[in-house]
Amino acid sequence: MRFLLILIIKILIIVVPLLISIAYFTLVERKLMGSIQRRRGPNVIGYLGLLQPLSDGFKLLMKETILPSNSNLFIFLLAPIITFVLSLISWAVIPFNFGAVISDVNVGILYIFAISSLSVYGIIMAGWSSNSKYPFFRSFTIISTNDFI
Repeated sequence: MRFLLILIIKILIIVVPLLISIAYFTLVERKLMGSIQRRRGPNVIGYLGLLQPLSDGFKLLMKETILPSNSNLFIFLLAPIITFVLSLISWAVIPFNFGAVISDVNVGILYIFAISSLSVYGIIMAGWSSNSKYPFFRSFTIISTNDFI
């Protein structure tokens, strides 16, 4: 039980700053794009817009989920969760300091390659489960082009 608690604390120590830094990198990108277009960028919430990522996250949580009527609902809702979780578990083998790593394995780079190649399946699942013909148009184009080569 104690090992599980220590593992959860290690995961939170890595994941929470990671998500916060990604939110603020997005803010910096939006500010930079605004300055390129000669406008201020996001500056509504907080001093110089510093609370804008928190506002955007709250807005994302409060949005209504749109579910296609003919979709496979379980797979449609599971697909973004799989993609998100796979993007986070790749950080498990990255050492931040001596001994500061969740899982110290010898094949860490191979693990990262394997996890990053699996994240494609979440996108495929989302397109397939929507029961729409449009996600398959591009795949059929690629298949038919490769048949003639």
